[in-house]
Amino acid sequence: MGAGEYWNPKTETLGRDDLAALQLAKLRRLTEWAAARSPFYQRSFKEAGFAPEQLRTLDDLRRLPQLTREQWMASQAEQPPFGLLPVAGREAAIRWHTTSGTTGREPIRVLDTAKDWAWQAEMWCYGLWGFGVRPEDTAYVAFGYGSFIGFWGLHYGLEKLGALNVPGGAQPTEGRVRQIVDFGATVVASTPTYALRLAQEAERLGVDLAASPVERLILSGEPAGSIPQTKALIERLWGAKAGDTAGMTEIGTIMIFECRHQPGGTHIIEDHYIEEVVDPGSGEPVGYGEAGERVVTSFGRGIIPLLRYRTADLVARVPASRCACGRGFDLYEGGILGRVDDMKLVRGTNVYPRAVEGIVREFPAVEEFQLLLTREGHFDRIALRVEPAPETTDAEWGDMAARLAKALAEAHEGLRFEVERAGAGELPRFELKARRTVDRRDTPIGG
Repeated sequence: MGAGEYWNPKTETLGRDDLAALQLAKLRRLTEWAAARSPFYQRSFKEAGFAPEQLRTLDDLRRLPQLTREQWMASQAEQPPFGLLPVAGREAAIRWHTTSGTTGREPIRVLDTAKDWAWQAEMWCYGLWGFGVRPEDTAYVAFGYGSFIGFWGLHYGLEKLGALNVPGGAQPTEGRVRQIVDFGATVVASTPTYALRLAQEAERLGVDLAASPVERLILSGEPAGSIPQTKALIERLWGAKAGDTAGMTEIGTIMIFECRHQPGGTHIIEDHYIEEVVDPGSGEPVGYGEAGERVVTSFGRGIIPLLRYRTADLVARVPASRCACGRGFDLYEGGILGRVDDMKLVRGTNVYPRAVEGIVREFPAVEEFQLLLTREGHFDRIALRVEPAPETTDAEWGDMAARLAKALAEAHEGLRFEVERAGAGELPRFELKARRTVDRRDTPIGG
């Protein structure tokens, strides 16, 4: 390993036994902190019959009750606005952020102290440095900087690392494309969907992004960052490497990142998190290579202790040896595979939006798409609405639609997808998390 290879070599290269010992020590301290100061955990520990002194090995982690989003929301309703999880009030905090609210539900509200926020920046440094970002880089953050936590942590991580930081701010996509080129950005951060949108706009403007100085794209916010077809398309359009990351507002910041070796998965930052993979139904652990739901314990955000939080993310854990980088951190193969609750049952067949996107991205002429589910009487209908490139002729469209329908049916046990052409600019564009699946089967008539 060369000098400067890792941001934090003392812990990133630990063996499994040493890493487990570190996690156990942090877990004991965290549960003691939560039991002493958090009203939520004081109550939940009592109900579960748990006490911090019961933690003798990491296997004892399973003695702790799991935390769901619904419980968090109920806590907020019981004691607005932040609920019962925090160990202190807003007077101890310097930041207030929320979840994106893109699902239509009330957002979760979170607080952070100055120490919490410094930790969040450090977590982003793991991912940035690991993917090859260095102090000499100029990084453009294509993000609106609202109350959603989004790329805020990345912004401060770039500052901590020493890179020249260019905040994209609230402006049209055209303006961002021009700034990326004018500032000579070597790194761009955005959602995968918005990286494609920037590339489409650049083509419209006659800007050759592949010839620009951009060498790396840091992707986050959607599972699409690890879909091979989507990533390959982004890398081709930009002429740059694309690295996947994932974080959550509830947990505070980035938890997993793809290193510059691009091993086909994302490393877990295991010196700051314990990540379990469990069966979504039973809550029991699953083995390496088996898909399950992520359950996360976070050691960094002090004002809101987070123990065994059920994320609803679908993942498959594999050993650290899958990557040649030398880190001791395990990986999630393929990154975030989707959401446990994203699967749609259509006429007896499971349909996963990630799998659909993987097929659609094999067709370069697709500019945007939407998966629409409706019900006609007792019959479920699934349609793929496609917005092709403007120069696509009727004959080309007919051929592409037929091939798309065939590929989708072959991947879904013969399920028939109706492939429909949408007009130019008809489908929604997304800067943050894309919501391309629309399920109207339970929408009342006139709703």
